[in-house]
Amino acid sequence: MVQNTVQKEHLYFASMDVTKLAEKYGTPLFIYDVEKIRSNARAFVDAFQKENVKYQVAYASKAFSSIAMLQVAKQEGLSLDVVSQGELYTALQADFPTDRIHLHGNNKNIEEIEMAVEHDVGCIVLDNFHEIELLEYVLKKQGKEMNVLLRVTPGIEAHTHDYILTGQEDSKFGFDLANGQADKALAQLLNHDQIHVVGLHCHIGSQIFETDGFIMAVQKLFDVIDHWNTEYNYSPSVLNLGGGFGIRYTDDDEPKPLAAYVEALVAEVKKQTNARKLNMPEIWIEPGRAIVGDTAITVYKVGSIKEIPGVRTYVAVDGGMTDNIRPALYNAKYEAVVANRFNEPKSKTVSIAGKCCESGDMLIWDLQVPESIQSGDLLAVYSTGAYSYSMASHYNRFPKAAVVFVENGKDQLVIQRENFADLVKNDLRYDSL
Repeated sequence: MVQNTVQKEHLYFASMDVTKLAEKYGTPLFIYDVEKIRSNARAFVDAFQKENVKYQVAYASKAFSSIAMLQVAKQEGLSLDVVSQGELYTALQADFPTDRIHLHGNNKNIEEIEMAVEHDVGCIVLDNFHEIELLEYVLKKQGKEMNVLLRVTPGIEAHTHDYILTGQEDSKFGFDLANGQADKALAQLLNHDQIHVVGLHCHIGSQIFETDGFIMAVQKLFDVIDHWNTEYNYSPSVLNLGGGFGIRYTDDDEPKPLAAYVEALVAEVKKQTNARKLNMPEIWIEPGRAIVGDTAITVYKVGSIKEIPGVRTYVAVDGGMTDNIRPALYNAKYEAVVANRFNEPKSKTVSIAGKCCESGDMLIWDLQVPESIQSGDLLAVYSTGAYSYSMASHYNRFPKAAVVFVENGKDQLVIQRENFADLVKNDLRYDSL
């Protein structure tokens, strides 16, 4: 959960009065604390530097991608994980160094691969045999070479929501280790003229608090590396261990310090390389949520309040599943406060309802708020920096919210609020045939 300070009766976020920012930019409004983004990024980078190993910290831009965000990532020396042409295009518009861009995705089409090869991205993470065929075709057509990682599924089931498990055998992602797909892919690409397998990639899930799953994944990967070293005389120069490091959404969440994940991963990789007498690979990770998740709040305006005596009080806000689908999709939990009544006693339990015409559009089911809450108040929801704006939709034809960056006591609009004209700009009139 994002930390805040309080002055007078209002919530202050990143030293800024939230009510004044809402008045200036309107609601719903995403407010990002850029200093916190930088702090999170540096926690990973500093931990690797302390360990004195080769590394890359690649920001997983699917968590939140915008030109301004990628500018900050570039300034902090991060690499970048993109999974689509749109994310790659955004990176190019931000002048992000292409040699630090990694293209991901379980179903890359030829246009995405062509764009990545054309702009000489640092590597492509291959997910299946179809992509190998496409990449071979594109490289031959463009007369280029490409470094790749093979994404593998190590069979580790992380302690997380079923919908975001990605490391187990039954997964749409990657080459399976258990059935020999990964062996077949490596054998196919060894000594390839244009495709160079520089390493392995795995990602075991999301919102993970413990390090046990990551350590088990490293152990299974080194079993494979040991086998490949013996069978094919191959040892990877890069080991990408993915992301999934958890953050605090509510007081029930107990994530580790970000550096602790790096320390555990590096320690296990060193242990495995020493025990098996292998070369130490460069270690890559892909934090997304862990860099931006706890750096933002979403501010809404309260509208209708519906009292059902003896049952529930619904407090409706001017956003909902169109700007935060996670409660409906994952039953995700959040905490919030009434920003303009922060210091008033919280004696009333309410349910925060979204504006969409869906009974499942509920942001928070049980929230303690001041008894005096009323229409026009401002509700600030914590830890909405990841997978909120990036998963936003136009359901019910609601325009997308504005995004503001705050740093050093100053605020700047970095994504404009959409207007109604934006909603129909791609619509075409139909003339009866």
